[in-house]
Amino acid sequence: MLPDILVKRSVTKDGKKVSHLRWWVSMILAMALALGTWNPTGHHFIHYLTSGDPLEGFKPFYILLMFAFWLMAVKAIYQSLKWYGALVAAAIIAAFVYGLAQKGWLDTSDWSTLGWVASIGMGLIIWLGLNASIIWKTATGVYTTDATDED
Repeated sequence: MLPDILVKRSVTKDGKKVSHLRWWVSMILAMALALGTWNPTGHHFIHYLTSGDPLEGFKPFYILLMFAFWLMAVKAIYQSLKWYGALVAAAIIAAFVYGLAQKGWLDTSDWSTLGWVASIGMGLIIWLGLNASIIWKTATGVYTTDATDED
């Protein structure tokens, strides 16, 4: 039913089977949060919030829901990457965009294009924050642990 790349399974060193579907689901959720908050089309949360009274109907519920999602995203980014890791990720994305612009594959004079780049870049940073410990474990074999008072 789903393409093989979505349901592919790998076996870890200790014999546990893991699915690659978690990578794709977290990517979709990260992009949905970033693009749902703001995008150049005008179909986004900020447009919905600023059109009319922000306290009518379900808007307070949606405000709190988006606030909770962003709080979880920022906590995941800070906990796994810290602020300097998020800045390094943003710099890498900016260097990639610069390379695309230098090759002529991306028109950086168009504000709509830059809006898409910023929104998708934010989604990638959220995705990286959600998956940094898994990526680190895959690369090094060591789980990321929280710092303790003894450090």
